[in-house]
Amino acid sequence: MKAIVYEHTGDPSVLQLVDRPVPEPGRGEVLVRVAYSGVNPSDWKARRQWPLPEGWRIPGQDGAGVVEAVGEGVDQDLVGERVWLWEAAWQRPWGTAAEYTVVPVRQAVRLGDASFELGACLGIPFLTAHRCLTVGEYLPDSLRPGALSDHAVLVQGGAGAVGNAAIQLAAWADACVIATVSSAEKAQLAAAAGASMVINYREQDVVEEVRKVAPDGVHAIVEVSAARNAATDVQLLHHGGVVCVYADDGGDEVTLPIRPLMTPNARWQFVLVYTLPKAAKAQAVVDVAAAAAQGGIRVGEEAGLPLHRYPLSATAAAHQAVEDSVVGKVLVSASE
Repeated sequence: MKAIVYEHTGDPSVLQLVDRPVPEPGRGEVLVRVAYSGVNPSDWKARRQWPLPEGWRIPGQDGAGVVEAVGEGVDQDLVGERVWLWEAAWQRPWGTAAEYTVVPVRQAVRLGDASFELGACLGIPFLTAHRCLTVGEYLPDSLRPGALSDHAVLVQGGAGAVGNAAIQLAAWADACVIATVSSAEKAQLAAAAGASMVINYREQDVVEEVRKVAPDGVHAIVEVSAARNAATDVQLLHHGGVVCVYADDGGDEVTLPIRPLMTPNARWQFVLVYTLPKAAKAQAVVDVAAAAAQGGIRVGEEAGLPLHRYPLSATAAAHQAVEDSVVGKVLVSASE
């Protein structure tokens, strides 16, 4: 099979297209013929700095494809199923940037009739967004239509992959969704994703605009740039509200005032999907799968998530695009 492999950390040039034997699924695993691999920021960060578990790694946490074979202890009925994959390469060498990969069966989720492109976009961004929308003391433990009907959610950076996922999931759960962006073009994407209000933070006062629709503050803030937005976030939290920080864009340290956050019993929650509690991650997988099955998740520019497709041989360019903060979702086709 064709696979992208790297044997030492570094820039995209360490990614090499090689021939490898098709792996055999072990106990509790499935072999998946990959249609698309989804590229996330953690993929290039892993390529630059994470230890290699076997001295080599095929990159790619997310993907979608068809189950070709199952290992011992796995239901044979899964063979032929269309599935989406998540966390394939976390502490394992077998990522999704290959014609075939093996994953634990729990990390291959039935996709149904949804497109492989959609399936490859789920995984890390949507599981991250789910955690941000459920981890607060006054937020639901799971998402479904109506679960956030009495809640206001602010998504800082609504045109990013996680921002888009948060908007879509929150809208599916009937929240009042407010998003911030930096340009008119990104505003169109956030609105297409389902945001009720979109604020251009370069031209508008975020606090003033949010208060127009959420005078008592927002229950959750999905935060891409805590260092830059902390002062704004502090002013906008509802009693018992939570700021969920999933990235360090704009700085790796944040300073917070104690009393303005103590009075409303506010929470700052840091989120890394790979190390979430198992129960929370399992619930996220169930809810994201349900949202996709019910049409609550879409991809493409009409859903605020432009798709950028690369052949397997151009995986290095795909990584570079994500590292350069391309707007939208980067997919690698394993069959080209």
